[in-house]
Amino acid sequence: MTIYGVDLDPGCKAVEEERIAIRIGDQEDRAFLRQLRDEIGEIDIVIDDGGHTMGQQITTFEEMFPGLVSGGTYLVEDVHTSYWDSHGGGYRRPGTFVEYAKHLIDQLHAWHSRDEPRLEVDRYTRQIRGIHIYDSVVVFEKGRVKRPRRTRTGEPAFERNPRRVEDG
Repeated sequence: MTIYGVDLDPGCKAVEEERIAIRIGDQEDRAFLRQLRDEIGEIDIVIDDGGHTMGQQITTFEEMFPGLVSGGTYLVEDVHTSYWDSHGGGYRRPGTFVEYAKHLIDQLHAWHSRDEPRLEVDRYTRQIRGIHIYDSVVVFEKGRVKRPRRTRTGEPAFERNPRRVEDG
């Protein structure tokens, strides 16, 4: 197993050792992240503890989540910056990672969408098994998700336990 780290500071290469590889690059650079994903191959765990701006968190998620194995975990730290103006955040501000994660919660449930406009089932609906929200952390579980099936078994409850209504 190899741990890959990413940083803008070339000085971070000094901590490389046998099973720790450091790559120098920008978290918002999609080409860099795609190249990194291709180099690494299958990824078991991603821990995004990077620059904490909205663009960095969202871009990294969109580029690295596809490389995560089924059963893998993707963790984004310091999402409290979604509420900080200094990092591009603000309460309910569109484009923050928290608002992005709220959209992914909707996508997780797209199979159940009935009202117009209907949510479309997408790759995230088919690949996110669970989303866990903690103070300043969002954790995604990746796995194969199939369309839920609803089946009904047994008798309706009112037939098992009929209630009598008496006048009077």
